[in-house]
Amino acid sequence: MKKLVVLSGAGISAESGLKTFRDMGGLWEQYDVAEVASVEAWQKNPELVLRFYNERRKILFSAKPNEGHWALAKLQEYFEVIVITQNVDDLHEQAGNREVLHLHGELRKAQSTIDSTLIYTLKTPELNLGDLCEKGSQLRPYIVWFGEAVKNYSQAVALVKSADFFAVIGTSLNVYPAAGLIDHCGSNIPIFLVDPNDLPVYLQKNITFIKEPATRGVPLMAHLLMEKYL
Repeated sequence: MKKLVVLSGAGISAESGLKTFRDMGGLWEQYDVAEVASVEAWQKNPELVLRFYNERRKILFSAKPNEGHWALAKLQEYFEVIVITQNVDDLHEQAGNREVLHLHGELRKAQSTIDSTLIYTLKTPELNLGDLCEKGSQLRPYIVWFGEAVKNYSQAVALVKSADFFAVIGTSLNVYPAAGLIDHCGSNIPIFLVDPNDLPVYLQKNITFIKEPATRGVPLMAHLLMEKYL
């Protein structure tokens, strides 16, 4: 099977009702994102940080994959599909994608504050002060905060270099280092950019632009892939 590597962003999750950090609204309108998504914020007000992620987690626990997620999962019948996602939700996994690499962490998980290798899957939306790891330390969200190194980036680069096809879905290609992954594609491999907004133009690349939201654009991309490359 040929390998399709996908970079997904907030656009595909937004169609399942998951807002981006900057669109949370309500309580969070009075805070800069850095005040709830940084190590400094955690040190200053861990209760506020936990509340922010608890609210996001509650929404995730009721969210379902959309047609974009399902179309990607269906492509596994014809291609080796590897999803590299900037999203912290698990909607790709819920849809059935078997190989998903998270760059920015996972909302359904928590990690120890004294041993980052201790990672736990949360069974409820709530993570609160007093929830401890097995070593007795407070648990924090398993999220890459501003100022922290992006998890798994070198692995993502290696995957992109090995791709036969590369797709970018629901991301503006403005947030680095994830946006730089497209620069690691093999010369002249087919690339698909699926997003309703204008994206950077890469004249040196073999790109098909699909200017649609993920729910329409990914099924269109899947049809093109199967029609042209199977």
